Amino acid sequence: MNPHPVLAIDHGQARIGLAATDELGIASHPVETIHTAQIEPLQRIAEIVEERKIRLIILGLPLRLDGDEGEAALRVRNFGAQLSGKIPAVPIDYSDERLTTTSAAGKLREAGKSARKQKNIIDQVAALEILNGWLAENE
Repeated sequence: MNPHPVLAIDHGQARIGLAATDELGIASHPVETIHTAQIEPLQRIAEIVEERKIRLIILGLPLRLDGDEGEAALRVRNFGAQLSGKIPAVPIDYSDERLTTTSAAGKLREAGKSARKQKNIIDQVAALEILNGWLAENE
């Protein structure tokens, strides 16, 4: 079964980064950053899922370095449960997101983006890292 397009989510309390594949799963790209103080994230994600005809959601799970789940992982699982209630037809999978933001920041630095310029896109790039990691494990 072709699960594409897939939407990956880097969940944060202030900002949520989104990245997606195309419908064939050939390319993946950043989509947007949701600022949770300004936009209701569940509604916005539901809109994106409908617009892009998303067939699977990958939610980055922030495990501790030892692999255990802590408070941050619990927040993400709670968000996933709320999202599943909002979009019941689209399955949600979880993917280890340890160090994705660090990796994303390094790649943006290499591309010449200063820390200040990174702020607006770091969450999208972290979502892209989550998505690419999931694709590498599942394709």
